[in-house]
Amino acid sequence: MIKVEGLTKRYARNVAVDHISFEVEKGQIVGFLGPNGAGKTTTMRMLTCFMPPTEGSAQVAGFDVRENPMEVKRRIGYLPETPPVYPEMEVIEYLEFVGRIKGVPKANLRSRIDEVMQKTAITDVRTKEIGKLSKGYRQRVGLAQAIVHNPDVLILDEPTSGLDPHQIIETRDLIKGLAGDHTIILSTHILPEVEATCQRVMIINRGKLVATDTMENLSSRLHGAETVAVEVLSRDGTLSPEWVRSVHEKLEKVAGVSRVIAKDAKDARARFTVESQKGSHVRPELARAVIEAGWQLNELHGMGLSLEEIFLELTASKDEAISEPAPQAAAEEAK
Repeated sequence: MIKVEGLTKRYARNVAVDHISFEVEKGQIVGFLGPNGAGKTTTMRMLTCFMPPTEGSAQVAGFDVRENPMEVKRRIGYLPETPPVYPEMEVIEYLEFVGRIKGVPKANLRSRIDEVMQKTAITDVRTKEIGKLSKGYRQRVGLAQAIVHNPDVLILDEPTSGLDPHQIIETRDLIKGLAGDHTIILSTHILPEVEATCQRVMIINRGKLVATDTMENLSSRLHGAETVAVEVLSRDGTLSPEWVRSVHEKLEKVAGVSRVIAKDAKDARARFTVESQKGSHVRPELARAVIEAGWQLNELHGMGLSLEEIFLELTASKDEAISEPAPQAAAEEAK
């Protein structure tokens, strides 16, 4: 749905975006992260045809941003950090105005507006002036205008900025509900928002794309080894220090395990964190060891670095880049 190759933007001697390449599949929600001044906004402005790139190419829904900017704009919904609303207009009046500008057929306009208002939960304020609405409702109106023409791609810049916790949860749920019908790029500084909402993460730093992958893959590749949470239930339903030690020793003997850390033990259950040697995938062997010993395996799952740890590690590095396996040209640009 979105394909970017070698996209670059220069201002005199300053390079704001430096030969970035990535692809976003149809229906995905992708978090776009980076420190202030990293090049996020510039990238989004090029994708929305607000400004042309200096070099490289970008295609949105099959149309090139240089060659067919009007076709790209027809297929994009954009919500900037400050919603582009007219405070003196009523909600329904504003959405009718935007719908006409964006080419929604007159015969379908009212039904489409009703559908969008229901989806964004603003039907109850349809006749109110936008300037008299709370910030949360204004944000929803902004999102409604972005999707009123049913675009293929949504680009959202800080969509929960300034909202209270309740409004943030509602907006996150709304965005997740739009996935599948729309491909979404979500730019934000709120890392938990990306973890809660997005399927993939792109991190840009100093104008270069330093990561593009799923959270789990990024964590695994940065950590260099597998970290696994294990919870074991004793055979007879009782708990003793000797049994906890025996489980600890059993897990340590699994091939590829570098360290076992006992977390807690209660109600005949013992929990451990198991770290593997670099390049080893130990989960199948851990499960086999527990079951062969006659214990019940209650929990076994991988543990990754938090998005905050990934973000800090990548944006602190000047040279390293981590990206998904990609076409050779894109891979070369990401190095």
